[in-house]
Amino acid sequence: MRMFGVLNDLRTRLGVGFLMAVAWLLFLQAGGASAGQADIEKVDVERAADGSYSFHVTVRHADTGWDHYANAWSVLAPDGTLLGERVLYHPHVNEQPFTRSLSGVSIPDGISKVIVRARDSQHGEGGRSLEVELP
Repeated sequence: MRMFGVLNDLRTRLGVGFLMAVAWLLFLQAGGASAGQADIEKVDVERAADGSYSFHVTVRHADTGWDHYANAWSVLAPDGTLLGERVLYHPHVNEQPFTRSLSGVSIPDGISKVIVRARDSQHGEGGRSLEVELP
């Protein structure tokens, strides 16, 4: 009970904004704001007249800046063969989730599904990937 009295006294003296800032700093110090791994949220696929494919991929990652950001996503065959990759050259700290496209991806005959997965600059590949049916 004494703890609540102390917190109430601090809130009165220092203001709620200050206490929220202190709580946020403690959260950050405890590792609560780790950017984690990059997740694929959505994939739209289009087939071009020449038989190649365009992928429009939405990625979510809690980019913190140049030290930790989603830096690529890949299109993989079911056996893990790399079919296409979109490199992301900068952090998207204030743009989450974000969508980027890749055109001209050749898919070998006989493949009807692909896997799309992202990677980030600290963890590499991981996070949520999506298996996508080709049109």
